[in-house]
Amino acid sequence: MYTLVLDLHSWLRWLALAAGILATVGALSASDAGRSRRADTWGMVFIMVLDIQLLLGLLLYLVLSPFTREAFNDFAAAMKNAGLRFFAVEHLTLMLAAVLVAHLGRVLARKAKTPEAKRGRLLICFGLATLLMIIGIPWPGLAAGRPLFRI
Repeated sequence: MYTLVLDLHSWLRWLALAAGILATVGALSASDAGRSRRADTWGMVFIMVLDIQLLLGLLLYLVLSPFTREAFNDFAAAMKNAGLRFFAVEHLTLMLAAVLVAHLGRVLARKAKTPEAKRGRLLICFGLATLLMIIGIPWPGLAAGRPLFRI
């Protein structure tokens, strides 16, 4: 079960990153009604993929992952180990922040009084959420690095 959820979580990150980039670019270029609808669609796809990723990530974090289980056994020692600290604290914090910022952007955009304000809020929040995701991914070469594609 662990491997299946981890593989799914790993592969969906690419969809989340692509949707984040497309939602950000869509917000940047949403100057007319057609482009605005397309930006809204990519924004919704971004939010949906992030929510799925969040659920899979929490399942890994709270139930399935041997890394977090080891970190919870001795949290002080885990903070001294870069790999364990990354998954126990850093990855979780950055990804939760990305999800919260993306959702906040959707709410703020709905409350915007002008299309320009809506675009600006989406651009800032989706761009920041995408940046947080990029920072929080365990890229190969890092202490907690993982392969780009799990097979």
